[in-house]
Amino acid sequence: MIEPRHPDLSVGKQCSLLSISRSSFYYTPKGESEMNLALMRQIDEQFLEAPFFGVRQMTWHLKNEGHPVNEKRVRRLMRLMGLMPIYQKPNTSRPAKGHKIWPYLLKGLRVERPNQVWASDITYLPMRRGFLYLVAIMDWFTRKVLAWRISNTLEADFCVEG
Repeated sequence: MIEPRHPDLSVGKQCSLLSISRSSFYYTPKGESEMNLALMRQIDEQFLEAPFFGVRQMTWHLKNEGHPVNEKRVRRLMRLMGLMPIYQKPNTSRPAKGHKIWPYLLKGLRVERPNQVWASDITYLPMRRGFLYLVAIMDWFTRKVLAWRISNTLEADFCVEG
């Protein structure tokens, strides 16, 4: 596009005709430093072992390995590498001590008509930051959703409100 040895037009004139600065013509992009490349290799190895490590956990891991890094640098390198952690799922299935196991009331029951048996369920919808909670009530015979609600908190009022 720009010819440095053009007989009639200087490099400066060619740059001004193309509306770019002369310094951008002479600029040569620098790659990552050896230190950053070593960090990127370390991040890649750790990310393969623990794909749920985000920036803070990765920074903590690298500091424990003896690398002087901060979150800003790790965030930039992970973004450059295209690494997006798999965040941990909500831990909702831990029964408390002395947790009562309720009997299954529908065992052996034949569902033969609408509105005989309803079921409710809470589903976690992952969002960019946190979760949304979907509560749905279904009729078992018709398999249709009778009612549903979405909330950003999982409070008892939200689940039992009609």
